[in-house]
Amino acid sequence: MTASSTRPDPRPHAPRTTGARTPVPAPGPTTPGAPSYHRLSGLTTVLTVRCGPPRRGDGWLPAADLATRPEAVRELIAHDARQGLARYGRPLRPDVAAGFGLHRFVWPVSLLFTLPWFLERRVPLLAPADVALRRHPEAVELAVRPAEFGCLPEDPAAGSEQARTVPDEPALAAALRSALGAFLAPVLTAFGPEARRGPRVLWAMATDAVVEGLWYAGGLLGERERARVELSALLAPGEPLDPARTPGAGDRPAPAPAPFTPGAGFAPPAPGDDGAPAPDRSRASCCLVYTADPRDMCAGCPRVTRR
Repeated sequence: MTASSTRPDPRPHAPRTTGARTPVPAPGPTTPGAPSYHRLSGLTTVLTVRCGPPRRGDGWLPAADLATRPEAVRELIAHDARQGLARYGRPLRPDVAAGFGLHRFVWPVSLLFTLPWFLERRVPLLAPADVALRRHPEAVELAVRPAEFGCLPEDPAAGSEQARTVPDEPALAAALRSALGAFLAPVLTAFGPEARRGPRVLWAMATDAVVEGLWYAGGLLGERERARVELSALLAPGEPLDPARTPGAGDRPAPAPAPFTPGAGFAPPAPGDDGAPAPDRSRASCCLVYTADPRDMCAGCPRVTRR
């Protein structure tokens, strides 16, 4: 299995990491993010989200443990190492297993932020202490404790104690990048030594997982094109830098707000030398699956599309 896929037909595939799935009760109408989580859980068997206190034991891993307990990171990576051995018949390189583990954490967890933004125009302001996950062979379960959230002034809950109102859509998008970036930063730092990647590449990997997660969800919802458009806007490079204020900038665009990689990667690159169609998306990072089996290389791998 590759860490991710960039082709949406039949649909972008989710990380095949977790089996058994139990029904999710309908959410209360005032729980921020819960309507989105409930809707997604009803459309796919690969991800189940429950609102409630983060769990521990019986296979549950609090997200906060990844930032505070190195052994928790190693345990998560060991899960992917075992899956890689079963799939490929040989051990994955340790850094490759770590990269797979990071992707398969960020992919579902990022949806806790991006899906309510996409469907409700609300941004849950979650911390690692608010989330736990449990992985099975073909699915992931998440337990999330919604609390404060960012929203627009016209949101019916804008006057509630939990709401943090922002003035407009660009400010809400900035709140999403800030909240998700703050959540992921300590996790990426913890994975860095195991994945043997520096901050720039780690954030590129996170960008890929964030984009592919919501693009997948958009396909399930029948709104793949809107997901593509909104993700492209969310991660669009900034306005061109002013040479008068930034000597040597020329016409270079400013980077997208840190820490994510500028651009969602949907602009199709030129066809390959073999005349094959361009992939639907060009990834910002390489998952290194080719080290296990070159035939599993992602269609949008930057090693192929950005030569």
